Amino acid sequence: MSIAISTSLQTTFTDAVARTREALADHGFGVLTEIDMKATLKKKLDTDMEDYLILGACNPPLAHRAVSIDRQIGLLLPCNVVVRADPADGTRVLVEAMDPQVLVQATGEARLQEVADEVAGKLRAAIEAVGATSGAPS
Repeated sequence: MSIAISTSLQTTFTDAVARTREALADHGFGVLTEIDMKATLKKKLDTDMEDYLILGACNPPLAHRAVSIDRQIGLLLPCNVVVRADPADGTRVLVEAMDPQVLVQATGEARLQEVADEVAGKLRAAIEAVGATSGAPS
């Protein structure tokens, strides 16, 4: 099983981030955290890397259901969505979300399956929406 739901875009990094935020919001997710890996690694280690942003996305009703089933599930929340430049192709940006089925596998808690299915459906729809608009911005 892959741990990611993903799409690939021929656009700018800035456009991909904006489209990802919009698609997440349209599917009920708010962005609670943001980690700019490129800036962090440059500052802390003086290491260069491609654009790489981690967005911590949360759908509050679904997060509440999951935490009500297993309080430790908070260790795996929020759902990480990564927007990153493809190091192998400078014209491509990848958008990847953690597949929520990993939560069920990691915990072994069968009661999380229904929540994971619903979150996966919403994340998959958001990622598909990001990839639906083709081409670079004008």
